[in-house]
Amino acid sequence: MDFVTFVLAFIAAMLGAGVVVVLARWPPADPPPAAAAPEMRHQLERVADLVLGLSDRQATQHGEVSASLAETLRATAGLADTTAHLREALASPKARGQWGERMADDVLRLAGFVDGINYRRQVTLPGGTVPDFTFLLPGELVLHMDVKFPLDNYLRASNAVSPTDRESCEAAFLRDVRQRVKELAGRGYVQPGVTVDHVLLFIPNESVYGFVHQRDPGLADLALRQKVVLCSPFTLFAVLGVIRQSVEAHEVTRASDEIIELLAGFGHQWSRFSEQLDVVARRFDTVHRGLEDLTGPRRRQLERQLDRVDDLRVRRGLHRVA
Repeated sequence: MDFVTFVLAFIAAMLGAGVVVVLARWPPADPPPAAAAPEMRHQLERVADLVLGLSDRQATQHGEVSASLAETLRATAGLADTTAHLREALASPKARGQWGERMADDVLRLAGFVDGINYRRQVTLPGGTVPDFTFLLPGELVLHMDVKFPLDNYLRASNAVSPTDRESCEAAFLRDVRQRVKELAGRGYVQPGVTVDHVLLFIPNESVYGFVHQRDPGLADLALRQKVVLCSPFTLFAVLGVIRQSVEAHEVTRASDEIIELLAGFGHQWSRFSEQLDVVARRFDTVHRGLEDLTGPRRRQLERQLDRVDDLRVRRGLHRVA
């Protein structure tokens, strides 16, 4: 019983009780005054209007609830249909592998990684193994990641009807994960001097990642001892953030080293320029002194000789040649 129905029932009960009381007291010992009849009629009309309003509101709310329930049923049916199609799609190992790669691609795109610049796809290693992704790190190092993950028994556990079958499939799934970690540790994805000390195993679903850690807490430690790091989409995004930050820091450091080398080369060239400039300055000083000698004493001596020639020409009455 909702609130509106309760109010209606309460009003009806009160009205019924009032009618019973009125009937019990009818005929009244003392007739009501003439002014009381219109007031009672007005109150009864107000109560009737209230009851009608509550009825209309209840009908409106009932219609809204019915529409909401219908929409919820349609959304639930669509979700169930989508889930069924997803399970059918993931029933194929090839489809599951493509789904894992697609999830990894989405995370890489969100992290701003570019194929061929920040990572490479399916590069064949000297031992013949092929990781799904190879991340390029500073210092000519790489980090490998594999997205292949066993989900067969996990899907069987999700579809299991009896608790016994579900527990059996869950135990088989955890064994598959341990076997996958052991297999990945033996594929040669960790090479001293070429790669970092660990390899990434991508789990393309947060629910599966949480289930693994919840049902087998020792699996993470086992994987770390074998140099394997389990990553969900969220944790992979965090790892990629650390990788990108380290690459950018390395690029800044390398750019700083190049700038320092360029400044050292500039200092060497500046020293040579200063030496040559001093030589030219000394030569200019020599030329300047020679020029001052020519324009000073030498010029005065020549002018003195010319003055004596002019005096001799005047004494002899010779005219100056124009």
